Amino acid sequence: MEVSPRDYQNVPIDIQTGKLLDWLVDRRHCNLKWQSQVLAIREKINAAIQDMPENQEIKQLLDGAYLHYFHCLRIVEILKGTEASTKNLFGRYSSQRMKDWQEIVSLYEKENTYLAELASLLVRSISYEIPSLRKQISRCQQAQQDFVRREEECQLGAAELRERFCSSCKQYGITGDNVRQELLALVKDLPSLLSEVGAGAGALTEAIELYQACVEFVCESPAEVVVPLLRFVGSRGNTTVYEWRTGLQPLRVERPELQEVPEQPKEDSIDWGDFTLEAAAVGDGAAANGGAQSEGIDWGITIEPGPQQDDGIDWGDGESQEVQITVLETGTEVPEGVACGSDALTLLEHTETRSQFIDELMELELFLSQRLEEMEEEADIVAMTQFQLAPAVLQGQTSAHVSSLLAATRALLGQLCTRSMQHLFMILASPRYVDRVSELLRQKLKQAELLLAKKELMGQKRQEALAEQGALEPKLDRLMERTKELQKLIEADVSKRYNGRPVNLMGISL
Repeated sequence: MEVSPRDYQNVPIDIQTGKLLDWLVDRRHCNLKWQSQVLAIREKINAAIQDMPENQEIKQLLDGAYLHYFHCLRIVEILKGTEASTKNLFGRYSSQRMKDWQEIVSLYEKENTYLAELASLLVRSISYEIPSLRKQISRCQQAQQDFVRREEECQLGAAELRERFCSSCKQYGITGDNVRQELLALVKDLPSLLSEVGAGAGALTEAIELYQACVEFVCESPAEVVVPLLRFVGSRGNTTVYEWRTGLQPLRVERPELQEVPEQPKEDSIDWGDFTLEAAAVGDGAAANGGAQSEGIDWGITIEPGPQQDDGIDWGDGESQEVQITVLETGTEVPEGVACGSDALTLLEHTETRSQFIDELMELELFLSQRLEEMEEEADIVAMTQFQLAPAVLQGQTSAHVSSLLAATRALLGQLCTRSMQHLFMILASPRYVDRVSELLRQKLKQAELLLAKKELMGQKRQEALAEQGALEPKLDRLMERTKELQKLIEADVSKRYNGRPVNLMGISL
């Protein structure tokens, strides 16, 4: 079926944009060596723009990224108005500006060089420049999302560290404003806390007597005194170790002073010590030499002249002399009735007696819990028969009363074994423990501050990425507008060469 010329005129020409240059060269619209011709034209354009008239539209054209053929045509049209005075009777211009730009236009039109250049610009924009800008914008957006996520992580990490710091301070029983001083202040309150514990031990007298009666009944013979230290603290309170050891109250107590370790200097400070330099007076001539020798460094060595046989070193080869060694027993130099050293500490301050006190408390707790369990199982006929011959103090107990005694014992044990009390005992035993705890808590705050600083840095980088995206988006918009303009110009130019047939450049997605 033949197509009429009128219908053939309406058949569109579809050209793949990536093969546009090959299409133009294959159909001999452009020369294969168009690139060398474009280089010569660009040199003439660079020379011509050095001398341009003052015109706002020309300035806008020159401010563009790239001058092509249609820009040059517009410049020639503008120069026809600005250089009208140089036009002669034959319609030619004597202005060098006009001659230069007319020559550039004619070189562009020779062998349709301008069409090849426009096609090259279009392909480069679609294949490289627009995808590159879009990729950069996408990378900026992704970076902003990452920075926002990292900001949130830093914020959560800093909050968690501060929460851990506050939790640790709460365990130590301090506010955290000045960790070191607050811990040292807690140690000063420790004697009053231990006195309260000692006073609380007095409420366990009935439980102790119950334990003693049970042991004597089970063993069927007078047994040794159970929980002696707990019984002693319950009757006399938190006394000194001297009173517990000797049974007498000391006439004078000389408590060991708590060695307060000075606060460690900061890492960035150097302790040079206290050096005092004294200038030595030096005379002239021989007096100067003598003065240097006499007023030099005193090494503490005195050399006396004399024969070595008489005044030399005594090697011990002479007559043997009796050597008496006197061994003094520990504590012989301490007067009677004076409690000093570890004897001056209270029973709950001294490590050994405190450990014994806690052990006896746990022993009493285990006895009461076991006895309570036995009393609640009254169906055991053997146990009921066994305790029929028990003393009245054992038979008269009820499970409710034993449960109250057990609760009092556990309360006192829990009061002495709290985490804050353990830290106070460690501080009392080692003053340097304060520095370790202070440094540990300070590290948590320092890490929280580092995370907050990192969060601010992430915020700055996010703003930088946002600013970079804001600078790239207008460039992309302008490039897309120029690309659409180039597409229309090329389609219109190719359409003229084929009697106005519609031309479609395929593969352009903007």
